Amino acid sequence: MGYLHESKIYYRDLKPENILLGLDGYILLADFGLAKINKAEDTAEPNSFCGTPEYLAPEMIIGSGHDHTLDWWALGILIYEMMIGIPPYYHKN
Repeated sequence: MGYLHESKIYYRDLKPENILLGLDGYILLADFGLAKINKAEDTAEPNSFCGTPEYLAPEMIIGSGHDHTLDWWALGILIYEMMIGIPPYYHKN
């Protein structure tokens, strides 16, 4: 995740279904369909609404623009789900 952010790439779709385990034991990310490359000439933050609802960061929900921190938010949600069994803000409705 850190390497992606150093390369100015926002993954924006971190969830269990997109994490794979390679033969060598390393974790791999799949499905870069929602990834955003932030070009150097882009001064505005991305403002698109995309991703899986359980893992969306608040700034994406309110539409205030987002940066690489939403990937770290999703990672926290993912770790919580792995420990507890359900995402922290899960509701059947």
